[in-house]
Amino acid sequence: MPKMRSKRIIRITALIILLLLISCIAFVYVNDRPGGLADRRMSKAMGMSETIHIPIGKTAEESIQKFRGKDDSLQIIYQEPVDGGMILFKQKVGQKNNSNLQMEYARKIMFGWKWAWGGGYSIGESSQFTSAMDYMSMPELSHISTPFPMLFGHILDQAIQRVTVEFEGDEKPAVTEAKLVEVGPESIIWFVTLPSSATIPYEIKGFNDRGELITHKQIDDPNGMGSMVLGER
Repeated sequence: MPKMRSKRIIRITALIILLLLISCIAFVYVNDRPGGLADRRMSKAMGMSETIHIPIGKTAEESIQKFRGKDDSLQIIYQEPVDGGMILFKQKVGQKNNSNLQMEYARKIMFGWKWAWGGGYSIGESSQFTSAMDYMSMPELSHISTPFPMLFGHILDQAIQRVTVEFEGDEKPAVTEAKLVEVGPESIIWFVTLPSSATIPYEIKGFNDRGELITHKQIDDPNGMGSMVLGER
């Protein structure tokens, strides 16, 4: 009798665990499927009245391509693993007198990958000044888990060897070091992720190899983009 009771308890426990596992998988599917709960939250955060249907891809690159559409003029120049997913940087090829950069974030899910946020810029060459670096700011999405806020851009003048971003943090100013990555011959990108506590304005600073400040700009728009020149204060 005790053995039968013990076996029954084991069977019931196994059944409960199985049902919990099935429930968890079902919830994940309902949440992450195209047009699911996650897409509803994303649509709301983007200010859309209708729910977008974000497709699932086998890789981060495929998920972005499925959402954005195939564009052979865009080439991936760098990928950066982040908590929860992958950031991809893309650039249009064959663009003369133009600085452009696209940043996309793909989220890792149980069934693959999904596009989760991104954007880019294209800045034409000015006849009035020579740009030393350019930038774009990507804000945090409300109630959506992403590695944002984030700033990124190109280093166009090799004199810039270090970039920092200063901002108001929790009751005191804070400084975050940007990562500089060489993505091609004389082609360098920079990017930095900020804590969710970071608030506008941001101050971007560029330094030379001697640690001297050679360019500086305050950013007041969380969606801002633009260029910076040497000696700018």
